[in-house]
Amino acid sequence: MKPNTLRIALALSFLVNLGVVGAVAYRTMVPSAAPAAGESLPRHLQLSTEQVHRWHESEAAFLKQLDAGAQQIRAHRDRMIGAIFAETPDQAQVDAERTAIARLQEEQQKLVIAQLLREREMLQPAQRERLAKLLLAQPVGPSTIEQLHRD
Repeated sequence: MKPNTLRIALALSFLVNLGVVGAVAYRTMVPSAAPAAGESLPRHLQLSTEQVHRWHESEAAFLKQLDAGAQQIRAHRDRMIGAIFAETPDQAQVDAERTAIARLQEEQQKLVIAQLLREREMLQPAQRERLAKLLLAQPVGPSTIEQLHRD
């Protein structure tokens, strides 16, 4: 190998290693918006004992309502799919189920917003910022039906 080629290879190797070290250093210095694996949201937000208690009280009813709404949406979706793929599609039933799903989804959005406002009130400014960053970092992408049709 020529000395010039060897120097270039050595310089490139050094730059790659420097980049890896820099990336590791950056990751340790800049806190992630997402909780670490296995880390609960209250721990990620660094809630006090009192805040954790209030958080869980508020969360229990919210999760129950959210789950009930999801089950209702699922039932309407199943009936709508059945009406679409019936021997003779029933457009009136499809429209009725679609309307019911839209209403339930709007109710769920309102539930989520109300919950976030409750959580906002119990958080300190730095905790609010962490939660907002976490929510903004959540992926938004194509729905399952879009993904199925793109494959």
